[in-house]
Amino acid sequence: MTKSTRRPSKPFHPKVIKTTVEHERALERIEELFTAKPGTPDGDELELLLLLVETYEAKEYPIDLPDPIEAIRFRMEQANLKQKDLVPILGSKGKVSEVLNGKRELSLTMIRKLVSELGIPAEVLLQERGARLLPPAT
Repeated sequence: MTKSTRRPSKPFHPKVIKTTVEHERALERIEELFTAKPGTPDGDELELLLLLVETYEAKEYPIDLPDPIEAIRFRMEQANLKQKDLVPILGSKGKVSEVLNGKRELSLTMIRKLVSELGIPAEVLLQERGARLLPPAT
């Protein structure tokens, strides 16, 4: 669509998104502007709308980190690992069993090895089991 054939849209008044109706309107406007070029007025509007929507969604639909043990089990499944494969990382067959059954806390050494060898994010492993994340401060 060229500038002369583009449908006129409602005037845009940027503001913090606080309701689902405002969120839906912002998403509709993002769809209209999706192909806008960066550095243009439409591109700037799109960038601002994306930030506003991201902030709203982070507050309204927070995603908690997975439980540390669930994360280890998931990575084991992904890599087709068995409990015995974790012995070099966690220390012994008994420790592996205790950790995976929630009877032993992860030590700092175990966490470091899980991060470096299995690529599990430290923030996942460092949280307390069953903890919930707080939304980011605004």
